[in-house]
Amino acid sequence: MKYLLLTGCLLYFGTMAAQPSPSHNLSFDHLATRWDEAIPLGNGWLGALVWQKQEKLRFSLDRVDLWDDRPMPKIDQLKFNWVVDRVQHNDYDTVQKIGDEPYEKYPAPSKIPGAALEFNIGALGKIKNVSLDIATAICHIQWEQGTTLETYVSAQTNYGVFVFRNLPEEIPLNLIAPPYQSTSPGKNNNSVAGQGLASLGYAPGKLSRGVQFIRYYQPCYGKTAYEVMVKMKYQDHEFRGSWTINKINGNHSAIKTVTVTDTSRDNHIQWWRDYWSRSSISVPDSLLERQYYLEMYKFGSVTRSNTPPISLQAIWTADNGNLPPWKGDLHHDLNTELSYWPGYTSNHLNLTASFSNWMWQVKAENEKWTRSYFQAGGLNVPGVTTISGKPMGGWIQYSMSPTTVAWLSHHMFLQWKYSMDDQFLKQRCVPYFEAADTYLNKILVWDIGVHAYFLPLSSSPEYHDNSIKAWFKNYTNYDLSLIRSMYGNLASLYRAQGKKDSLSMKAYLNFFPQLDENNTGLTIAPGQNLDESHRHHAHLMAIYPLGLLSPDDSAQQVTIDKSLRWLEKIGTREWCGYSFSWAACLYARAKEADHAVKQLQIFAAAFCSPNSFHLNGDQLGGKYSSFTYRPFTLEGNFAFAQGVHELLLQSYQGYIEVFPAVPASWKDVSFKTLRAEGAFLVSAKKEGDVVASITVTATAGGKLLLKLPFKTWIITGIDPGVVTVNNGIASAVLAKGQTITINNGYE
Repeated sequence: MKYLLLTGCLLYFGTMAAQPSPSHNLSFDHLATRWDEAIPLGNGWLGALVWQKQEKLRFSLDRVDLWDDRPMPKIDQLKFNWVVDRVQHNDYDTVQKIGDEPYEKYPAPSKIPGAALEFNIGALGKIKNVSLDIATAICHIQWEQGTTLETYVSAQTNYGVFVFRNLPEEIPLNLIAPPYQSTSPGKNNNSVAGQGLASLGYAPGKLSRGVQFIRYYQPCYGKTAYEVMVKMKYQDHEFRGSWTINKINGNHSAIKTVTVTDTSRDNHIQWWRDYWSRSSISVPDSLLERQYYLEMYKFGSVTRSNTPPISLQAIWTADNGNLPPWKGDLHHDLNTELSYWPGYTSNHLNLTASFSNWMWQVKAENEKWTRSYFQAGGLNVPGVTTISGKPMGGWIQYSMSPTTVAWLSHHMFLQWKYSMDDQFLKQRCVPYFEAADTYLNKILVWDIGVHAYFLPLSSSPEYHDNSIKAWFKNYTNYDLSLIRSMYGNLASLYRAQGKKDSLSMKAYLNFFPQLDENNTGLTIAPGQNLDESHRHHAHLMAIYPLGLLSPDDSAQQVTIDKSLRWLEKIGTREWCGYSFSWAACLYARAKEADHAVKQLQIFAAAFCSPNSFHLNGDQLGGKYSSFTYRPFTLEGNFAFAQGVHELLLQSYQGYIEVFPAVPASWKDVSFKTLRAEGAFLVSAKKEGDVVASITVTATAGGKLLLKLPFKTWIITGIDPGVVTVNNGIASAVLAKGQTITINNGYE
């Protein structure tokens, strides 16, 4: 028999879920000799990679808004209706010459690197240890003869710091400019390897030096430039300094210098303490737990509320003399979205705000492009953009997809759903959705024969790559899932405002077809099964991330099961690293815990550099994938962290469920203050295969729905009489700041 009992017992979750520990840190007995294996440091604006190049200690310096943002040639000549016409006439070469080829041919627009600092450490002897303390975001290096180095990028102020102690003598420091004037720019002619930096055609930079400073000024495209400033001082066997990068638009202006104090270091550490205090997890798999904390360290390093979105490499642009892989741009057919997945559940809405803030900032630029390319009012977003939201082209089925705005609007929705911020709802979220709705209603075509709206052309990233076959005359499940999700979310937004429009918007979904499926589960599109291994799980968007299908519905469970079994049959040979992270989320939503954990283990073991960077290809020589290259991008890392979250907490169905996809072999698991939809902070503890307790705090107030994993329970924190239970779901209205704890009654 179930019972409710008010007690005075208290449960201290603060001691049950692990914060970052030394076992999660990076620690080596030598410096990395590749930039993509370096120790990563950053604060969202500035980044540094600490490694060794040709016997020198090297700091590769970067700033997130160092961009060559020149227009992509010819891109404004493209018109969607013309593309539709060319596809209908089987004349796609003409489209590729304007839309696809310039991306590979021209070096810019592109993200660009900053500079490097090189320290001659030859006199210091052998290194004893190189480590990154992720709790404080400080890198430490120890030499056997006694010298130490501490270096970090300040979490709250835009400068980096280095402090050598116990030096036998002063060591030389040089600032190394990127090879923008190299006479050997390299032979790379593809976007993965990157063209040589000299191909950008920049004028020579200016390097000046004094006793205690180095300054480097680099003119870039047009009237833009950037400047690197280093201040340093050697005294009493101690060499300390700071560096910063300033972006310049217009006339050359002197860079602001910085003064580093002990208080500055304390403030840096305090920021990271606050960051880690927002949430924590503890799982009995040391590989996954360590990888998780390294991913969340990187997340805290690459974004702030006022930074541009997380691009392919963010603040760690390739330091190899070339442009970064895929120009380091903003890919919205997967990469930016996956990068923000873990931020909501990990209770870092102050950082996920960078994505929604940027969407709003470039909205006017995107609307301008929508008028030009689609010749329609309202809002769509190029699938591949520069930092300012301008189109870059590439495979235009995806770089100019008709539904990109629907995926971005999903993240606008998540920012509201996890915060329940009424001001954000009214001033940002609803207007963004309505602008997207205006656009879609301009390009959707009514088919009177089936009484449904269709897109003139549809695609599924990146099925059939950039060939004409990549265009489908019927909806792909990718496009259809996004449209159905967008209108379902808009109905929810209207309902939250008490608008009658919510009913008509929900009814509007009846004018779109249902997702296409057959014996293989969800297809790519009608008449097109997933018939080859493919890196993008775009046809399964309805399962994850959109949550249109749920295993709690018996019919939908059949679809999910067929889809995943077919995915397994086709295999992983053409998957990238992020494919495994995404697959983990899919399996977790299907509540197939062991499969989900296996995908996470494969990612961590086979697709990451020793410093935890996602390298896209299989680093075990092709054990799991035919892709064995190593271009570094971040989305796989952050999707991995979300895969762990999905094991521990799910809330997409309107109710909260703890440990929905935890393997039976995981006896002791816990997490602290993960965030659920509805703006609830949830902590839970599982001991000996039994859920012991759950604590929920309402950060905004509202109706809590919680799936109970107990036969009997004890409620504290609120009057048990206000809690109702139906079909295993506990319901209670919580005031803002109110907390409820439910302990297992063990009967």
